[in-house]
Amino acid sequence: MSDRYLDFANSGVGGWLTGALGLPRPAPLRRRAEAGTGLVGPLLLGPAPNEDGNGRLAATLGRLAGASGQKTHAEWSPDVRYGGLVFDASNCADAASAQSLYRFFHQAIRSVAEHGRIVVIGTPPELMADAEGEAIQRGLEGFVRSLAKEARRSIAVHLLYVAPGAEDAAGSTLAFLLSPRSAYVSGQPIRVVTPVATGEAGAGHKGRRVLVTGASRGIGKAIARLFVVEGAQVVALDVAGAAEGLSTLKAELGVETLALDITAPDAAETLLADARARGGYDVVIHNAGITRDRTLARMEPREWDSVMAVNLSAPLAITRALVEGGGMRPNGRIIAVSSLSGIGGNMGQSNYALSKAAWIGAVRRLAPQLAGQGITINAVAPGFIETQMTAAIPFAIREAGRRMNSMGQGGHPVDVAETIAWLADPASGGVNGQVVRVCGQSLLGA
Repeated sequence: MSDRYLDFANSGVGGWLTGALGLPRPAPLRRRAEAGTGLVGPLLLGPAPNEDGNGRLAATLGRLAGASGQKTHAEWSPDVRYGGLVFDASNCADAASAQSLYRFFHQAIRSVAEHGRIVVIGTPPELMADAEGEAIQRGLEGFVRSLAKEARRSIAVHLLYVAPGAEDAAGSTLAFLLSPRSAYVSGQPIRVVTPVATGEAGAGHKGRRVLVTGASRGIGKAIARLFVVEGAQVVALDVAGAAEGLSTLKAELGVETLALDITAPDAAETLLADARARGGYDVVIHNAGITRDRTLARMEPREWDSVMAVNLSAPLAITRALVEGGGMRPNGRIIAVSSLSGIGGNMGQSNYALSKAAWIGAVRRLAPQLAGQGITINAVAPGFIETQMTAAIPFAIREAGRRMNSMGQGGHPVDVAETIAWLADPASGGVNGQVVRVCGQSLLGA
């Protein structure tokens, strides 16, 4: 659905009028369709060499920049517009050392180009030697979220906690965060630890077997399309009632389709048999979900039960069957689609919010269990995404959803798909048990 305010604010007359009235003027996001998949650039690395070198990820950043044909700068120049800033704060262990954050960004923040990227690198707080060090590293979250709200101009700001020894494993995550693929992800703390399995950097998804549930439309269709573009063999699953959408998807993308109700008693067994017939799945994406909105006092038992079954119980049962039955290939990836509703809550969505928030607990519990088999499990939590469902929301609520984030606009289904593709990357084995919000840094929720 078209965002008329966004279009108007970026027109000639609209830009003048919104400026004169002091109204927000969000910049339309640039995604892979407009800007490709490579790193933004040039990159300014901090701290400056005379302070603390360029940090422990300098070599990784150098390789990524070189592969994208981008330059890296060690010293700030007022004459350069930087596509990205990367500051290594992993050694900040007290309030005095944190002053380097102020010095770097006070000078460089105005030099970031529109649609730029900013990444602050830290150390997982619990790994610091003392309370002050842990406090400063945890404090980076507040700093990054504030900076993300100040940056505007469609500039995304990220915090990347990298455990000592996991520097090489951070490559795929840096490549995502510093590219147009992360257009609607901002203000997020993301952790990279020693990978559960090592995948070839840059190998991508070519030839991988990917199962996408709820694939006939919206976010699911965008996920299927992106994996096909990247060379994956996609199995698109949806209920029999979505047969027309599946047929269209098959004709358009050449995917294999599977009509199945994931809540059926034999659904997990059916999918395990399908996985074995294909030699196992490399990636399983639990996207299927429903809403049955009603205030709790008015909610019928069937409305509660159906949401819990589709959104939570069935995907968990399928995950268990695939893992225990050998339906996942080595270095496998499982990604669940949660929701910002599960983090911030929504009026009339107690059933939906519970089912989606439950995935936060599920991925945290399952991550260390699956790591022993070389499998990661993560979740994404979309905010306001422009789909058929959000197009039906009343105008005032829809506009609030679009504007109440740092980007000042709704996301697109491809934004969720891009985040999932990064988590599913063979080289992203260092990201496990996490929930990443795809919400343009929504003002709602934690």
